[in-house]
Amino acid sequence: MSYWLYKSEPFKWSWAMQKDAGEKGTEWTGVRNYLARNHMRAMRIGDKGFFYHSNEGLEIVGITEVCALSHPDSTANGDPKWDCVDIRAICDLPNPVSLKDIKANPKFEAMALVTSMRLSVQPVTEDEYLEICRLGGLENPPR
Repeated sequence: MSYWLYKSEPFKWSWAMQKDAGEKGTEWTGVRNYLARNHMRAMRIGDKGFFYHSNEGLEIVGITEVCALSHPDSTANGDPKWDCVDIRAICDLPNPVSLKDIKANPKFEAMALVTSMRLSVQPVTEDEYLEICRLGGLENPPR
C-alpha cells in the first residue's frame, strides 16, 4: 500500500464534487508535470490518498482511493505523454488539517507538501498518513 496527496483548487474541483462522483470515482486529469505523472504511473488499485484544497482553504479535507490504474489522460488531446488515475472519495477528515498546522509540526518537516509545495500529486509516507489522520480526528483510518 502506498499513500498519496492530490491537490485541487476547490473552485475547479472540490472535495464535494469528488464525493458526488460516487463509487465510480473520476479521472484525476490535467496533470502536466512529469514527476506527478510518474507518481500516478506508480499507483496501485486501493492506494489511499489525501484530497487537499489548494489556493483556497489550504487544508487536507478527505481521503481518496485509487480505483483505476494509470491510463491516458482524456484531457491531453491525444498526447501520449500524459496519464492519469481514477480516484474515488472514501471519507471526510472530521477536522480538516491545515497547511499551517502541517508546517508547524516537526513530524512533517520532510513531507512533500512542505518541501515540494507546487507538485500537484505527491507521495505521503505511512507515518505522515497516520499522523494526519490522527490530527484530523480519524480514529480508524482506511488502509
